[in-house]
Amino acid sequence: MGRVVAAAVYSQGQKVTDISLDEGKEWSRKPGHFVWIGLHDPGAEELTNLQRQYDLHELALEDALQRHTRPKLETFGDALFLVVYSAIQMNGELEFIETQIFAGNGYIISARYGQSAPYSQVRQRCEARPVLLEHGEDFVLYALLNFVIENYRPLIDDYYAELEEVEQDVLKRPLTQADVERIQDLRRDLLHLRRYIGPLEGICQELQHLDFPFIDKHMHPYFRDVAIHVSRLLEDLIALREMADHAIEIGLLLESSRLSITQRKFAAWAAILAFPAAVAGIYGMNFENMPELTWQYGYFGVLGLLTSACIGLYVSFKHSGWL
Repeated sequence: MGRVVAAAVYSQGQKVTDISLDEGKEWSRKPGHFVWIGLHDPGAEELTNLQRQYDLHELALEDALQRHTRPKLETFGDALFLVVYSAIQMNGELEFIETQIFAGNGYIISARYGQSAPYSQVRQRCEARPVLLEHGEDFVLYALLNFVIENYRPLIDDYYAELEEVEQDVLKRPLTQADVERIQDLRRDLLHLRRYIGPLEGICQELQHLDFPFIDKHMHPYFRDVAIHVSRLLEDLIALREMADHAIEIGLLLESSRLSITQRKFAAWAAILAFPAAVAGIYGMNFENMPELTWQYGYFGVLGLLTSACIGLYVSFKHSGWL
């Protein structure tokens, strides 16, 4: 069983009175009045009651009783049914909370499922702007959509900050499995955000062209403004995805560079050690005709040669950056 968060009648930009769900039908049919109802986790009983009062299309009710996977806009005669999603962080996981909106001549109903930001803030803002609220249902519809889009912005900013932190970590130390998992989680969240934000742009575009009695043509620029905000969010998501990809690329490049440096060091030391090993191998072959074996200073000469050669190789590799 859901609950009624707020239900009130408005006229000429002013709140007339609070009402119960059963009183809305008469008020919604009075000229110059509209009913604004906010529900939280409504069940079939509440939705069926609203269908009877406001003559909601049976397909709209059927649609409302099932959960959706993406935002959508459906029109039924002179009424519309809209599904949008708010994103929240719950125990470190990104979750999307569904909101259903019924709008028609004389009424607008929002039904929120889950613990997203309450729409009481929207009601307070609208009541504080009576000149705009005088437009009626279409302004409330705009305010609800704008509120949903606004709540994505702090989340996008958090992802920006987190990805910048990841980039700094990758530059300071080798890429670890935890870093890769962290970046992959961010990329997955960004894909989910795009899935739920992307359709809103088309929805706002469609709202600009709907010829409904309760949507004033003077409200079209407001819906265009929401579409612009959605477009900017999508651009930010693309930039964030590129940041995540770049973080992986930078980490791999740095790891490859570190590996190359290590390999060069091993190769340099192997070359330095190979020279004395080769000389020792030559004098360990036990041939009889080796004049150096009878030379009085042969031992010291070979040691000097080995030392000089090793030092020369070390200096050469050091100068070339291999050591």
